[in-house]
Amino acid sequence: MMKGFLAIVFFIPLLCTVYARAQVIIVTKDKQVAAQVLQEEVQRRTGITWPITDKMPGKGQVIVFASIPCAAESYHIHTVYEKNRQIIKVEGDGTRGLLYGAGYILRNVQYDRQQVTLADIRDIDAVPEKAIRGHQIGYRNLANSYDGWTAEQYEQYIRDLAIFGANTIEAIPFMPPSPHFHLPSLDMNLRISGFCKKYDLDFSVWTPATFDLKDIDKRKHYLLQFDTLLRQAPRLDAVFFPGGDPGDNPPQQVIPLLEDLSVALKKYHPKARIWLSLQGYTPDQCAFVYSYIHQHQPMWLRGIVVGPSSPSLEDTRAALPAKYPIRHYPDITHTVRCDYPVAWWDPAFAYTLGREPVNPQPLYYAAIYRFIAPTMDGFVSYSDGAHDDLNKMEWSMLGWNSQSNVRDMLIQYCRYFFGSTFAEEAADGILALEKNWEGPIADNGGIPATLTLWQKLEQQHPELGGNWRWQMCLLRAYYDAYTRQRAIREAALEADANRTLLEGGDAMGRAEKILQQADSIIMPHWHDRIIALCDDLFNSVALQTSVAKYKAAGPERGAVLDFLDHPLNNRWWLEDKFKYIRTLSETDQRKALDTIARWENPGPGSFYDAVGNIGKSPHVVRTEDLHTDPLIRRSDAPGFDWWESGRSRKRMSWMISLRWPSAMRYEHLDSTAKYVVQVTGYGECLLRANGVLLTPGRYDKGIGERKEFAVPAALIKNGTLVLTWDPIDEEHLNWRQHSRVTEVWLIKI
Repeated sequence: MMKGFLAIVFFIPLLCTVYARAQVIIVTKDKQVAAQVLQEEVQRRTGITWPITDKMPGKGQVIVFASIPCAAESYHIHTVYEKNRQIIKVEGDGTRGLLYGAGYILRNVQYDRQQVTLADIRDIDAVPEKAIRGHQIGYRNLANSYDGWTAEQYEQYIRDLAIFGANTIEAIPFMPPSPHFHLPSLDMNLRISGFCKKYDLDFSVWTPATFDLKDIDKRKHYLLQFDTLLRQAPRLDAVFFPGGDPGDNPPQQVIPLLEDLSVALKKYHPKARIWLSLQGYTPDQCAFVYSYIHQHQPMWLRGIVVGPSSPSLEDTRAALPAKYPIRHYPDITHTVRCDYPVAWWDPAFAYTLGREPVNPQPLYYAAIYRFIAPTMDGFVSYSDGAHDDLNKMEWSMLGWNSQSNVRDMLIQYCRYFFGSTFAEEAADGILALEKNWEGPIADNGGIPATLTLWQKLEQQHPELGGNWRWQMCLLRAYYDAYTRQRAIREAALEADANRTLLEGGDAMGRAEKILQQADSIIMPHWHDRIIALCDDLFNSVALQTSVAKYKAAGPERGAVLDFLDHPLNNRWWLEDKFKYIRTLSETDQRKALDTIARWENPGPGSFYDAVGNIGKSPHVVRTEDLHTDPLIRRSDAPGFDWWESGRSRKRMSWMISLRWPSAMRYEHLDSTAKYVVQVTGYGECLLRANGVLLTPGRYDKGIGERKEFAVPAALIKNGTLVLTWDPIDEEHLNWRQHSRVTEVWLIKI
C-alpha cells in the first residue's frame, strides 16, 4: 500500500568539516540503537569514535536523536545554529525511523581515515513510498554464500540492509544441514529473529510444504516444527507460504493447513499474519483461492505474494479484495531461466557466468521497479546469495523513492562500502559492468576498458583488498574481459577448423588440432587473478564459486569458477561428429564434412541465423527494448537451456532459443530465384512467409533436426520476405517441453 512519498527539501548544507581532533557528540536520551549504529559505522570507516551521551554538551558539533510522533518509519533531519556551532537533529518514528535517519547520514557523509566531512548532510523530510521493503536471505545449502555466514556476519548484513532502507528480513527455517553451517538451522534463524528485534525490523519466514499434505504424519511434523520456532523466536511478523514453487499441493489442502498454522501463530505472535503465493497454480486453482478469500475474508491472511510463475501483479490486484495487499517476490538474483532474465545476453556469458554470477544491474532493475511499483504494496526480494548485493540495496532505496537517480544511489553505495574519495569512479565502474553485458561480446569494446578502470582502482586502493563487495566487482571485471578474449579466439579457431574441413586429406585430424589450441590459456595473468579472487571471496563471504573446490550446492548455484574455461565454440560437438563420420564411407564423409563446414555459411544469396544469439541473428526483428517493455511481455528474449549440468556436448546453437521470433526480415532477395526455409528447434513450427502459412516438405521435431518449407515464388516478387510464427497453446506443458526455434536458414536454390 502506498504510504506517502519521499519529500526532500534542500536548505542550507552543513559546510563544516569535522576532523579527528574536533568533537562530535551523539546525543540520545533513550539509548536509541540508531546512535549506536552511527557511532560504530563511523568508527569502522575512520577510526574516530563519536561519544554517546544523554546530555546536550556545551560545545562541539552535535548529532541529536529524538523520537517524535510522525508518519510510520519516517524521519526528519535539519540543522540548528547555536553558539557558533551546528546541531544536526535527527527526528523519527521510533527506533525504525531514527535508524533510517542514521542510515541517511552514513550514506552521505564523506569518509577518510581519521576524518569525516558532513558537508553533504542536508535538511530532509523522508517518508517511504512502500510499506514493505525486504529481502530473503535464507540460511540454507542452496544459497551460494549465506550458509557459510556466522551470526556476526548475518547481523552486519541485516544492519547494512536497514541502513539502505529495508524494513523486512525473510529467513528460511527447517533446512537440512549444509557443509558450511556454523550453527544448526533453527539456532541461526532464532539469531536472525533476535537481530530483527534489536533493529526493529519485521521478521518473516518462507516455509514451503514439499511433501504431500495428505500425509498426516508429515503434516503433523511440519506444524510441530513451526510450534518450536514460534515459541522460541524473539520476533515473528509474517509467514510466507509458496503455493506451488516448490511444492505440489492444491489450494484445497493448503488453505486448511494455513488455517491450522494461524492458530499457533496467533498464540505466540498475535500480530503476525500469513502471506500466500499462487506460484505454479493453474487458473482453476487460482480461482478457488480468490473465491475462498472473497467468501471467508480470512483474518489470518495478510495478503497475496506475486512471484515467479504467479499470475501477474495486475491480474492479482483485479481479483483480490482491496483490503488485502500484494507483496511482490522479485527475482533479483538470477540472470537466466527466471522472471527477469538479462535481455539478449551473449551466450558466452550465459554458459560461463551462468545463472548466479555477481550481477549488479542498476539500470535494468530500476526500470523494472518503476514499471511495477504502481501495482504492488511492497516487496521482499528473492535472493540466493551475496552476489546480488547491490541489487538489494538499490531496491531498498527505490522503496523509499522510486524516482531516485540511479547514479546517485550507486555513489551512496560506493561511499558507504568503499569510501568517499573515489565513490563516483567506483559508481561509474559498476555502471560499466552492467554495460559489459550489452550486445555481442566480441563487439563490446567497453569490456576491456571496464577492466582497465577497475585495475586502476585496484592498484590505487589496496586497503580494500579484503572487502568482499570490492572483490566481487573485480571478479566480474576480470571474468568479463577474460571471457571476451576467449570468445573471440575460439570463434576464430572454429572458423579455421571449418575451412580446413573443405580441404582434402586428413581434414578432420587437422581441424581437431586447430580446435585443441584453445587448451592453452589465453591471458594467464587474468586467469590466475580470477582464481585468486574466487578464493578470496570464499574466505571473506563464503561465496561458493566451485562445486568441487568450495562445495557449491550445484553447478547453477554460482559456480562460475567451474566454467571459467568452458568451450565457447562447438569443439565438443565437432569432436563427437568426427568420431561418427570416420565410420562412414569416403563419399558420405565428404558430404557430412561439407555440411558441417558450411553450417553457418550456406553460400552466396543464402542466409543463416542462430535466432537467440545476439551476435548471429541479423535478420531477427527486435520489436521493443527495456525502455518500453521492461518485463519483456510484448517482445522476447532468448532462453538458454541447461543440459547435463551445463556440460552438454550438443551444438551450442541448439541450446539457445526463442519460443518464436517476433519476425525475421530479409531484403533485396533475388525475385527470380527459388528459396527454401530450414528450421531447427524442438516441437511444432507454424511458419508464415509474408503472411501465408507454409506447408512443410520435411517436418522433424527433435532437437537439432530440420524442418523445411518451400517459399512460393509469388511471395517474393518485390525481393522482401518476412517470416512469422503462429503461436501454439502449450501452457499445459512444462516450459521445458514448449516448442521453440533455434536456427533458421533461407537457402537460395
